[in-house]
Amino acid sequence: MDQKKILEKAIIFIENNLYEPITACNVANAVSYSYYHFHRYFHIMMGETIGEYIRFRRLTEAAKSLLYTEKKILDIAVSLHFQSHEAFTRAFKNRYGITPKQYRNNHIDTLIGNKPQLDANELVHRNSQITLTPEIIIVPSKTIMGIRFETSVANNKSITQWDIFNKQLTKLKNASINSNRYGFFEISNHCETEIFNEDSLTTEFIGIEVDKISPAPNNMLIKEFSGGKYAKFIHTGTVNTLYMTYRYIWGTWFLGSNKQLDMRDDFECYTERFLGAKNDKSQIDIYFPIV
Repeated sequence: MDQKKILEKAIIFIENNLYEPITACNVANAVSYSYYHFHRYFHIMMGETIGEYIRFRRLTEAAKSLLYTEKKILDIAVSLHFQSHEAFTRAFKNRYGITPKQYRNNHIDTLIGNKPQLDANELVHRNSQITLTPEIIIVPSKTIMGIRFETSVANNKSITQWDIFNKQLTKLKNASINSNRYGFFEISNHCETEIFNEDSLTTEFIGIEVDKISPAPNNMLIKEFSGGKYAKFIHTGTVNTLYMTYRYIWGTWFLGSNKQLDMRDDFECYTERFLGAKNDKSQIDIYFPIV
């Protein structure tokens, strides 16, 4: 059995038994591996342990039940094998930043902390098209010339706006320091973890780096980016598969790591390794601000 099939079988077993008292050993036995070897293999390939995957999936199922059913919170906790109301509340708040009761009252299906079931395509993507462990770097300040627009995850206007920007850029001379393109997702009160969802509106600023003394043409704006400490991920694949990379970062890496998200702009950088929106060999550097 190849590696993909082994992981698929393990994920299917977990999904079929989320409401059963399963352990990491049970999962290893289900794919006919020793616990010692499969536990290490799963961690390397998935960026999280078997136990973390089970716990985070259960919390996501609990979040759905809070929003879309009228089940009592204690009943939800018990059905997903949390030992007590207090243990469930503690785990849920650690994951989502608010209590189960507050989450239900907000009635918002948040993105950060949400961990939907992985399908076969996402398993392949995670195994080969994301840097599961990011590089931690200090990004220097930059002056960016470009355009700003409003967007959301559900109604992403980036591709259309990049087409508009690139057409404008061809009319300018000696504007860029290098060939890099930047897309900044500007922080706002809609980006707080307990309310950020697919429909949350935010502004995106796309552009190129310029000298500080470069004046902006009438149809463009200047953004001063202050830089700072960032976790750098590399996405490989088409633009249409970016959501899988972000789903891993939001739903697995941040909440499984010891890093704290800082309330500054996250951004994408398109270098010479970006070969086009539809090219599956393209690479996009993704930077998330951390404390």
